[in-house]
Amino acid sequence: MSRTISFTKMSGSGNDFILVDNRAGVLAEDQLVPFTRAMCPRRTSVGADGAIFLARTPGESDLDFRMRYFNADGSEAAMCGNGARCIAAFAHALGAVDGEMRFATPAGPIQAWITSQGVKVELTPPSAIEKRALPGLAADLQTAYFIDTGVPHAVLFVERIADVDVRERGRKVREHAAFAPAGANVNFVEPSPDGNGNGNGNASASAIAIRTYERGVEDETLACGTGAVACALVAAHVRGFGSPVRVKVAGGDVLVIHFDGEGPSFTKAYLEGSVRTVYRAEVTWP
Repeated sequence: MSRTISFTKMSGSGNDFILVDNRAGVLAEDQLVPFTRAMCPRRTSVGADGAIFLARTPGESDLDFRMRYFNADGSEAAMCGNGARCIAAFAHALGAVDGEMRFATPAGPIQAWITSQGVKVELTPPSAIEKRALPGLAADLQTAYFIDTGVPHAVLFVERIADVDVRERGRKVREHAAFAPAGANVNFVEPSPDGNGNGNGNASASAIAIRTYERGVEDETLACGTGAVACALVAAHVRGFGSPVRVKVAGGDVLVIHFDGEGPSFTKAYLEGSVRTVYRAEVTWP
């Protein structure tokens, strides 16, 4: 039997998502993946980088709600930084929470605040930064920094980020044995001389420009929140950047990354940036 499902299309600094309030179980567990795969294709459907479901926390909990995030291909991810900011704004707009909240993800609890700049989230503690060799790839792809900021990321520094073939080169790094078996999101980073993430030079301020190839989407996306955090922390460790780091993403927005501690093992990381509701609609399902 078909029924109507309400959803909201949101953008977190260029990452776009389909959000559904699933606290009442409008979609059963076995429908989450088919729904995501049906809704996320561009041109033939709504189009999004992934789908996010607002769910109740199981049993008694001091957490406000639970976040379930699925990439466009239907694979469930432990975390999504910009998705976390969007679901925080979504829950706040529904009246489910006030301006400060704490919610569950497979990666661990996330703290979030509604701010004048949009939404700020404290991510789960990042892993220690590792320098990894990538033998068999082109000379400028043979060294990457690895860090898990809720999901695994490879970070590579480049000289001219606008010239990078992110889809082709990102796919090769993402599939490299150094990141097996799960693979990793791949981020290309250029320090920015003007403090705004505009690239084309050596940094004179804590600012970088990045482009990201996301696993699960299997393509370049306009933004990646956990990737922005990963790049900021690697830049702080390798280039000596201080907190906060301004990160310009491919979509043109600037994310602000705050952090505590020193590399390679940072203790806390915060992601802040804009969130926009694109539209609200209904779909007949299935």
